[in-house]
Amino acid sequence: MTIQAAGNLIEKSRENLRTLIHENAFDNASVCILARTLTPEQAIGNPKRRDYPIIEGKEKMLEALFLGARGHSFTDSPVDFQGSIREVVDLPLNSNQNRAVYFATLNAVLRKLDLVRGTVHCRDQEPEQCSQCIADHLMNTWGKLKVGLIGLNPAIAEMLVKTFGPENVLINDLDKKNVDTEKFGVIVRDGRRRTEALIQESDVVLATGTTLCNDTFETIWNLICKHRKKYLFYGVTVAGISYQMGIDRICPYGSDG
Repeated sequence: MTIQAAGNLIEKSRENLRTLIHENAFDNASVCILARTLTPEQAIGNPKRRDYPIIEGKEKMLEALFLGARGHSFTDSPVDFQGSIREVVDLPLNSNQNRAVYFATLNAVLRKLDLVRGTVHCRDQEPEQCSQCIADHLMNTWGKLKVGLIGLNPAIAEMLVKTFGPENVLINDLDKKNVDTEKFGVIVRDGRRRTEALIQESDVVLATGTTLCNDTFETIWNLICKHRKKYLFYGVTVAGISYQMGIDRICPYGSDG
């Protein structure tokens, strides 16, 4: 694992994107980004289970369209945006809204260039199938160990508990309604205060890519590096920067749009 500060990773991502758009003449003013907020049905279809944050209205999916290519990012602060790709790259990444626009756009541009796959969220029953794939991958790669889940994805959490047992699963979440409640036999910890403890106690960390948009990625990444933990980031939000910066990612059912 190469240790470098998270802030540097994100800024290097922007530098890399600037280079790509210049090399491909994408900085022409006529090339525009359209970012829009999707409804839950547009984002993930109609899964049987209804406890996903996007269905409960706690998160939204932002979709960026770039020359026919699509990129998604999860956010709690959705915003519609239309402008040049240069405007997106120059956005100050000091708000959840701007970060969501940037990472959705990054995913769309890298998809257009065929540099990354799985930039569009899976649909219908695929999220549950995804959770089985992730649990199986962890077991097959590292065996039965203690998994720290950062971000309460209910399907993934339930499958981790079934696979590893509740005694081997730790969960952090930022939603105050989830903190200190029991989910699938595991008490959910406060992601604002207990992140380092979760990472220290875990053998492998499984973190949602949504951390890029909610401004917790930097803390999580630096702690993973500090404690030299095995890790995986999951989902569509982290697709582009994973490719750029060599971050380990899993997204079994993400589509190319």
